[in-house]
Amino acid sequence: MAGHIQKRGKDSYLLVYPMGYDQNGKRIRKTKTVKAKNQTEAKKQLAAFVTEVETGSYVAPSHTRFADYVKLWRKDAAKKVAPKTIETYDYVLNKRIVVALGHFKMEDISHVHITDLIESLASNGLSSATIQKHYNVLSSIFKLAVRNEMIQKNPMEKVDKPSVTYKAGNVYNSDELRQLFQILNEEENKQMALMIKMALKTGMRKGELLALQWDDIDFDKNTIHVRHSLSYTKLNGYQLKEPKTKKSIRKVAPPSQLMDELKSHKQIKKTDRNNAVELWDGGNHFFVFSTDLGKPFFPGVPNTWLTRFFKRTGLKRIRFHDLRHTAATDLINKGANIHSISNRLGHSNIGTTMNIYGHYLEEADQKIAAMLEDDYI
Repeated sequence: MAGHIQKRGKDSYLLVYPMGYDQNGKRIRKTKTVKAKNQTEAKKQLAAFVTEVETGSYVAPSHTRFADYVKLWRKDAAKKVAPKTIETYDYVLNKRIVVALGHFKMEDISHVHITDLIESLASNGLSSATIQKHYNVLSSIFKLAVRNEMIQKNPMEKVDKPSVTYKAGNVYNSDELRQLFQILNEEENKQMALMIKMALKTGMRKGELLALQWDDIDFDKNTIHVRHSLSYTKLNGYQLKEPKTKKSIRKVAPPSQLMDELKSHKQIKKTDRNNAVELWDGGNHFFVFSTDLGKPFFPGVPNTWLTRFFKRTGLKRIRFHDLRHTAATDLINKGANIHSISNRLGHSNIGTTMNIYGHYLEEADQKIAAMLEDDYI
């Protein structure tokens, strides 16, 4: 049999596979250090090692540490994903993953290490969606490592992918929603009040609202064309990109009263632009929601304003994203078709809508059942 073994220490053997000589007459050989109870077991490992070498599946240990390889992976990822996504990757990596695995050599990381890390994330109270982000990053790293022949086997193959449990969040019921609109109608900051109304009546995401431009609004056809989302990174500043999914590019029909408010708001924005003259900071863009000088709002601005608004008015506090959930549940309560709701929200498929709002649909169906009881009176 090709190859031989050399005892290196207690339960340690060096597997050697000679491969002839190079052009300079230097001997070529592949080696691998293994743990074995005795020579018989070591010879079995030698046979497997020879097979790996001869079939080209053997990958020599690189001794590269995980923390160092992550830097190489990040350069590769930066060519394929948006800057905002890279920022998210950096946070996920630096906060927990590199802390837990950074000191390991790539070939020494097993599925056990990764499973322990995933389980620790759950025990620390991270959401299922956040845990899945950690899984996806790890999966991408080790896939590239296998492709680059840094490791032979991908440890992620034995790690169960975490499932995402959707939460509908806190929403306003019909009475609370009616009260909210009454207070918004009296709000001095008409622009921010209009943004909140837009979120509640169109179900648009915050990034989609911030990216909205006047060219996206067709007053004649009473439609809003959602085709961009606004993001911000420290490295690249503001960026307009396509929305979350392909189905997120959509047309939404708002109530006529909301369109009337948008017409009035447009006149104010035109005045702002005319008054700004050379100080106009919107460039070639004309955003629906912006500063007086046309610059788009920083993504945190609507959140901060909404928090202060709830504190000032005493209304039930919800997150900005919960305005979107409220929009969906309000449509369910009004008897809207689930397919129409899914399309209006720009979900990638109806399954996503069902996962998030399934229990609200069940509640609405129970109300219908109660109405049908009248036939038996």
